[in-house]
Order: sequence, then structure tokens, then C-alpha cells
Amino acid sequence: MEKVRCTWVNDDPLYISYHDEEWGVPVHDDRPLFEMLVLEGAQAGLSWYTILKKRPGYRRAFDGFDPERMVGYDEEKIAELLTDEGIVRNRLKIQAAIGNARAWLEMRESGGGLGDFLWSFTGGKTIHNTWRRLENLPASTPISQAMSKELRRRGFRFVGPTICYAFMQATGMVNDHLVTCFRWAQCGKMGRVREDGTSAGRWAIIGPRPG
Repeated sequence: MEKVRCTWVNDDPLYISYHDEEWGVPVHDDRPLFEMLVLEGAQAGLSWYTILKKRPGYRRAFDGFDPERMVGYDEEKIAELLTDEGIVRNRLKIQAAIGNARAWLEMRESGGGLGDFLWSFTGGKTIHNTWRRLENLPASTPISQAMSKELRRRGFRFVGPTICYAFMQATGMVNDHLVTCFRWAQCGKMGRVREDGTSAGRWAIIGPRPG
């Protein structure tokens, strides 16, 4: 029997694999969350498919998204990245990735974890939605707006409300698979679940502020 997927998935094996194995799966570890935050920011103005194809290039170019190495990138390194065809060669996005690594380290030095901070906006639980049509999915929600505001206050860039919501979808903070998709029920069983019926509900906790 052929699997029914979300209608945004194309027929490329890479895209199918991403949808079937990654999208909507709860991610709690700091490093992969930071990677996704950078990649979602890099997507601004582009398609996610473009970024997904370049993900191996990003992992190579940004030293596995190691923040301690990234904060040491100087103008020479930035110039090198601007010639790297494996990533999006946009100076503002590259500088934002470096600045976001710095903001993450500052958060860590103040005693806060990136994962705990980001998941605090959903109370540490996945919001399990029940969308039937792709056009029903919101571009942003009050939760993603709050996340965006706090991230920007902490020095992160390319983290607008729409980017934050796409990030939440990708990392399983919300389960936005359509109910007709075979992954909807599977992702609904992963982790702790909030039965909001919508991603626009109130958030429970705001992450620790730097001292």
C-alpha cells in the first residue's frame, strides 16, 4: 500500500527521506537545534529544498556547527565562505550564523541550555495539531512570535516569527503533518504531547534570561 504523505513533499528521494525520517521528530539536543536554526535562517527567501541539498555543505563549511570554532571566524574566513558553492553565499546570512553561535555561547555561559530555552516556549511538549489541508497551516503563531522576540533580544539574527515557526515544525515542537499523512500519528506518539488543536495557544514558560 502506497504511503500518503504531506502534500508539500516532492518526488525527490532526499525530500521524501527528510519528510519521512526527520521533519516533525522532536529534537532536544543543543547542537542539532542550533544547526536547524542556522539552516532555517539561511532559507529566508529561498526554498527549503535548496537548503536541504546544501546541508552537507553547511556542515562542512561551518565545522559541524561547532559554536566555539564558528565564533573565531574572521574576515578571511568569511571571504572564503562567500566563495563556497556548498552554502548560500550571502554575507548577511553568514555573519548571522557566526553571530548566532556567539549568542548561543553567551547563553551557555550564563547557565542556560539552548534546547531547554527553545522548548520552554511550548512547555517542553510537542503541540499536536490536526490540520487537514496545507493551506490551513499558519506562517507564524503567538508562540513563534514570542520565541523570535526573545531570540532577537539575546542577539540572534534571521530568527523572525515565520522562520521560528518553520524551525518549530522541523524540530518537532509542533506536529504539523497533515492528519492524512502516515507520519502524523507516528510523530504524535513521540515525546510529551500538548493537545492544543492549534499552535496558537499560550506558552507556559519563558527560558532563563542571561544574568
